[in-house]
Amino acid sequence: MFLKNRNNGDMVDVSDISDLTNLFHQHVLGRYQAGEELQDPEEFNKADLLFLSGEELPRCWMDPDYRSQK
Repeated sequence: MFLKNRNNGDMVDVSDISDLTNLFHQHVLGRYQAGEELQDPEEFNKADLLFLSGEELPRCWMDPDYRSQK
């Protein structure tokens, strides 16, 4: 799944979707999509990722207390 890094706008290919949707995982493994060569995998903080449209990731993917009222 392709997402966008909030800090630099670069595209990131997330390796494991289950890590992305697991609300107890704060980081995901992915690769920047830059140039023609495959980039080395690195760990990304989920809070720094957005959908390509610029929309935030769902709260239920990031916050274990997403059902509580704030």
